[in-house]
Amino acid sequence: MRTTTFDFSPLFRTAVGFDRVTRMLDSAAQYSDGDLSYPPYNIQQTDDERYCVTMAVAGFKPAEIEVILTENTLTIKSDPESEDGSKWIYKGIARRAFERRFQLADHIKVENADMSDGLLTIELAREVPEEKKARKIPIRSAPLLEDEAA
Repeated sequence: MRTTTFDFSPLFRTAVGFDRVTRMLDSAAQYSDGDLSYPPYNIQQTDDERYCVTMAVAGFKPAEIEVILTENTLTIKSDPESEDGSKWIYKGIARRAFERRFQLADHIKVENADMSDGLLTIELAREVPEEKKARKIPIRSAPLLEDEAA
């Protein structure tokens, strides 16, 4: 486990409302690489505004997996049914409970979730509302007074 702590306060001296980022950085620093290994997953950027999270969930049924979106957190979790009492000689296929959380940027929406060939694929897209997009502001000038014009 990592014991190093980082002070991110200098980064936020001129920023307002980014306290969620500091919480996210603190929580990321708490996990070791071993904590993040099951189930394995990929995150792919398919174009400028689209992303795809693919998670290897071999042995799970779609009904045993929950995909939950709460505010800006995508949670994928499973708590599989208990074993049927079989006597295993060797059990190398992991099928244990898991919960994986992904922090999503603002305006990221889940478009689709699909499970095929042991892979859970979640498609995400950035949909910035029109009122949040950059726009050019026209500059008005005050009309000149007749005395100033002369």
